[in-house]
This record gives sequence, structure tokens and C-alpha cells, in this order.
Amino acid sequence: MTITVEVAGGGVYSLDPPATGQDLLERVGAGCDRKIVAWHVNRYLRPLDWPLREDSVVDFVDTSSFEGMSVYRDTLTFVLSLACRRALGEDIFVRHSISDGYYCELQSGPALEERTSLVRQAVEQVIRRDLPIKSEILSIDAAERILHQQNEPDTADLLKYAGVDPVTLYRCDGIYGFFHGPLAPSTGSLTSWDLVPFRDGMVLRFPTVAYPLVLPPFTPAEKLADVFNEYSGWLQILGVRTMENLHGQVIEERAAELVLVSEALHSQKFNRMSERISTSRKVRLVRISGPSGSGKTTTAMRLAIHLRAMGARPIVVSLDDYFLERDKTPRDSRGEHDFETIDAMDLDLINGNLEDLLDGREVTLPRFNFLTGRREEGPKVTMRSDEVLIIEGIHGLNSRISSSIPAELKFSVYVSPLTGISLDRHNRTSTTDNRLLRRLVRDRRLRGKSAGTTLAQWPSVIRGAHRYIFPYQELADEMFNSALVFELSVLKGYAEPMLRTVREDSKQFGEAQRLLNILRFVPYIPADFVPDNSILREFIGGGCFE
Repeated sequence: MTITVEVAGGGVYSLDPPATGQDLLERVGAGCDRKIVAWHVNRYLRPLDWPLREDSVVDFVDTSSFEGMSVYRDTLTFVLSLACRRALGEDIFVRHSISDGYYCELQSGPALEERTSLVRQAVEQVIRRDLPIKSEILSIDAAERILHQQNEPDTADLLKYAGVDPVTLYRCDGIYGFFHGPLAPSTGSLTSWDLVPFRDGMVLRFPTVAYPLVLPPFTPAEKLADVFNEYSGWLQILGVRTMENLHGQVIEERAAELVLVSEALHSQKFNRMSERISTSRKVRLVRISGPSGSGKTTTAMRLAIHLRAMGARPIVVSLDDYFLERDKTPRDSRGEHDFETIDAMDLDLINGNLEDLLDGREVTLPRFNFLTGRREEGPKVTMRSDEVLIIEGIHGLNSRISSSIPAELKFSVYVSPLTGISLDRHNRTSTTDNRLLRRLVRDRRLRGKSAGTTLAQWPSVIRGAHRYIFPYQELADEMFNSALVFELSVLKGYAEPMLRTVREDSKQFGEAQRLLNILRFVPYIPADFVPDNSILREFIGGGCFE
């Protein structure tokens, strides 16, 4: 008995079951000029050793896609973990992303250059041996036993809390690893990578969709690294290291306390920023920038409240109200409206209004109607000499905005959920996914967009951020990490039902399933616990600034 396998864009084949992706690749001769790392089986992302036992439709996944790059990064992380065990007898902890890489720390202390060199040699050896990476489907109790034997109790507890049974583990050279997505079939597929020492750890570098063939430039972001260190201190205060700890606090009915302490840490940060601004008598213009889903609007409003408490008189202006009208909006290479480019803004009106306000002249602010795509007349505003103007928007730090305002009059804030809480020591939750989930919920609430529509637009948003926003982040006077350790737990209640509406025949189905697979490991926390001035309220609603 044979099965029929249809390859997307490639033909139909008869194979003897069980047939794997490697079997099919040998048959069709595909992949010679592509770095294939996984495949879709009936639209679900699977490892290449996934066996087919019935008629299927498949599509190979290579590293030119976001999904393929995710598989590549996870595989490289597994190899790094294996190499650390072989070279140093200990494991690594993937802390956060930095400069298109993963910042990792050793459990025993600083990595230093010599130890990093030893690990690098071990990674080279593992890749040169082209070791197979096999997936194994195990019962939860068997997986827990293996993980405890490998000194990974946090991952074992996470699987138990999430109720995952059976569990897919990946095995290479006698070592098992857990990842929430598939891995590449062998270590030899990892042709582009590097490992460099940085501060007390090491940075695992890998290609990206923007740099698929060569490694992107490594430019250590020192200010960003300082924010990550600050957040690490916050996690210690909260008693949360990984998602397993968060599950524990929810079970112990400490979620409400966790929310309040997290919000208090944000308030402390706002206090420090407002002190810097108010003690500088020259500052008249505060510029707030950050990528989509950062919480810029609430950041501006909360900063204004803290400045008022210190005697300042702030006025808040949103750059979103300065979009060109829809018929004048530039289009991208695909002919679609490009709302991410700074050229979608009325720069002449923005700069003219800023100059007039700071000079004490009356200005009629615009209001942009996103439903009609047209600007409307807003309130009339006049600034006094003792007042501070706060502008917020994705292009707030761009040099083409406020270019005529003297530098000594400006203070810049870069805001973004710069890091979150990892699932375990090897599976981090990306800041990009954090922002995407925020935007999914907000787009549905405020603009009536479906999950599929937001997911389809997200790659364009990411490209815009890399081009127009991220290059300016290190120019900021302050960086504010708007991430909240509990936010995925709250967003889960809103995002999961939305993501389940994405149909199997949608191009966004795979991305929806990937996000759902991450959220299954996140405990639920009710939105009732979230204060009305929280940045999270900007996305879930019910905030006092709406």
C-alpha cells in the first residue's frame, strides 16, 4: 500500500509509508539550492523526520522564511547547549536577544574569553561531525525523568504545569532537549554562526531573514544591555526566573501581588525619568519613540503625570495624528500603503507645529481618523514658557523630526518590551512576539481587525522597525523596558480565541499555530488584576487614559 504526497508547487508522488521529509527530498531532488530545515505537513510545521502514514499535502520550509529561521536558531541553541555540556560540564541560559543574536550566560558564573573559546571549539566539532538530531515522542513521565537526569527540573515542571502529554524531545549525541518548535535534521546544516564573548556571557550569532547568507553586523548595544541587566534585577525581586516560576506563583495565589509589584517597578522607572527631565531646566521637548506594540501612548501619559507631580506642566502630542491622508500615503514595492515609512508623515506640519508651540504661538492640532484615512481638526493649544511638550510615535527619535530644535532643549526616550520571561533556559519568548500579541489584541478592539489581517501585516511592520526605528534606539537618553512579567498570562485570555479563528487554508495559519504553541506553556492571569494605568491597558482596554 502506498500513500500519495502532494508537494506544494512541486508535483504529486507515491511513497511507501511511513515516509519522512528526508525520504521525499531524496525522491524529488529538492533542496539543492535551499537550506531546508523543516516542512509543513497538512499546514502544520513538523520536523523533517516526521513520518507520513496517510495521503498528505506538504511544503518544505527553508531559512528564507521567518519559520525557517526560527528552526535554525533553536537548532543552534541546542547545539550550543550540547557543546557547553561537553566542554565545560554545564549548561547555558539563553537570556535575551541582542544585535541579531542571543545573549547567553553560564550557570556557574562569567563566561570570559577563554571559556567562550572552549565552547566555540566544541560547537565547531559538533557541527563538523554532522550528528543526526532525532525527535522522540515520549510520555510525560518519561520526559520528566530524562530532564531531571539532565538537571533540567524547571523544564520538567513547565511541561507538567502545561499538561503536555505526550512530549516531543530532541536527541543528539545522547543529550535530550526540549523546544516548542521543530529542529533541523542534523548539526551539519548549521553553516552560518559565531560565538563571541560579551560582558559576563557570550552572544550566539546567527543569520536572519534580512541576512540569510552571511551573519549580520555585530554591534553591541551597550545601553540595551544595561536595560537587560536592570530587568534581570526586577526578575530577582519578583522571584521569577522562567515560566515555571510564574506557574508556581499563580498556583500559590500570588498573581495579584506579582502584578502590583511589577507595576511598582514601572512606576519607579517613571519617577527616575521624570526626575532627570525636571532637574534639567533647559528641556522643553520630550521625544518618545519605539516600535509598534511598545506602549508609547501610555508611557507618554504616565510620564506626564509624574512630571506634573514634580511641578512641570506637560502637553502630550501623538505623531499618529500627523499621517498623510490616505490618498497621499506612499506605497511599498508591492503597491500597498506603507504606513511604516517616515514619508507617510506630514513632516512639514509636524516641524512647523513644534516650532510654533515652543515659541509660544497658538497651534490647532490635527486628529487623524483611521477609519476614513483623513485628518480632522483637533484642539487649539498654546504652550507657556514653563511647560514641557511630549511627542510620541514610532518616528519620535528620527532626525527628520524636530531637526530645527536645539539639542539641549530635547530629551529622548526609547520604549519597547525589550525582554520578557523565558519559557525555560533554552526557550525564550521573543520581544517581537510580545509586541505582536499586544497588537493583535489592540487591533481587534480598536480597529476591528481579524487575527489573520494583523498577522499578514506584521512582516511589513518588522521591516519598517528595522529600517526606521531600531537604528535610533542607542541615541536615546533613556531606555524604558515596557515589558511586564505577567503580561503574556493576561494577553493569553484575549489572543488564544483570536488565533483559533485563523483558518487552515490561510497563509497565516502556521504563524497562528506557532503562537498558540507558545501560549500553551503560559499560565492564565485574569485582566481584573491589572491596574487601570498599566501599559497593558493600552492593548486590552479599560485604561484610565482612553
